[in-house]
Amino acid sequence: MATSGVFIREARTADSPLLNRICLLTGDAGTSAEHLHTSGELIGLVYAEPYVHLPTGFGFVMVDPAKDDAVVGYALSTYNTRAFEQAALDAWYPRVRAKYAYPPDANEGATDADKRYINILHNPSRAPQAAVDFSPAHMHIDILPEYQRQGWGRRLIARVVVHLREERGLEKMWLGLDPRNDGAKRFYEALGFKELPGAPDGTMGLDFKDFRG
Repeated sequence: MATSGVFIREARTADSPLLNRICLLTGDAGTSAEHLHTSGELIGLVYAEPYVHLPTGFGFVMVDPAKDDAVVGYALSTYNTRAFEQAALDAWYPRVRAKYAYPPDANEGATDADKRYINILHNPSRAPQAAVDFSPAHMHIDILPEYQRQGWGRRLIARVVVHLREERGLEKMWLGLDPRNDGAKRFYEALGFKELPGAPDGTMGLDFKDFRG
């Protein structure tokens, strides 16, 4: 499809519902995870929305004027992963976990995928130390399928790189991807990302001097 009118701007708190939706529609190794969930909001409550609600997060979104200025893709980041994790513990997870009982099996009708994310809400995981040692900054990026393979991912990542370098004085960042998503791995490698030694499979780091944006 033609995306000539699409533009990138800073992410806002008001974008939260659409960030959540995009996260779900790309949440199964790059394809829709709708079929895996009864509560479709869960994946976005973990991997998308906190970045526009917490002071240690920021991001950029793609907007399509042809769809009433709908957000159709995003790159979300933090300049300090450990501070972001603490802020989420203090101010995000207590609020969003309230509607989901613990243990996860206590939620009637919850799927296995639901239970996995409910467990994360109540017991948030920490980023691998090997990744944080590489850089305090990390990023998530998701774009709706019809907007992929048109250079938007490269542009979004470039905006994050510029922000981290110019506003925060950083020279590296990392991300995690589903190891099943071979296409995403090839995309990141083409931009200069490399697998991080000592980190879990699918953790890739970018030294900004290697960025091919």
